[in-house]
Amino acid sequence: MIEKIYFEDQIILIKPNKEVYYPMEDTFLLLKNLKNIKGKILEIGTGSGAISIYLAKKFPKLKLIFATDKNKIALKNCSHNARLNNVENQIKFFYSDLFERVPKQKFDFIIFNPPYLPTKKEEKLKNSLNLAFDGGEDGLRTIERFLKDAKKFLKKNGFIYLVVSDLADLLKLKRLIKKFGYCAKVIGEERFFFERILLYKIKKNNS
Repeated sequence: MIEKIYFEDQIILIKPNKEVYYPMEDTFLLLKNLKNIKGKILEIGTGSGAISIYLAKKFPKLKLIFATDKNKIALKNCSHNARLNNVENQIKFFYSDLFERVPKQKFDFIIFNPPYLPTKKEEKLKNSLNLAFDGGEDGLRTIERFLKDAKKFLKKNGFIYLVVSDLADLLKLKRLIKKFGYCAKVIGEERFFFERILLYKIKKNNS
């Protein structure tokens, strides 16, 4: 069954898969704040492909969008979803554990909705969907690896959009941002009774 996701003036067609992250509130928090996007785009952990598909439809003059995932089921799903939306020629989907297989080039925007939930061993999911949720015990295991390498792929005046939960260790995140040579600000949030989801806009500390 194909589902329609409505956001602003766009309709995104998605075929749900129980082992692939379905667009949720954090997805829409990103979409709401991705304004004036241009240049070279990289999305890490694309899941269903909804964000890259939206950008391809919203900004058709964008250069080829690069989008990765380490969930092979997700890669099949997002490729199918891109075809449903007639943007398969505007997005290059490929397998990569973070930046492992990303071409050695620099991007204007790097977008990452990571696995950010603090997760104990007994809380892990038993299928591929665990890759989308499991942030390690402090919620920052994958985010720390990401921040360590992202600078190599970010243009001097480029930006990273990163989603984080306030259930994660935000003081440690602040230290990591400084440690790896960035500056950041929170540009959006969604509140729920059990957590806040925060959107960080991060750039290189060029000073």
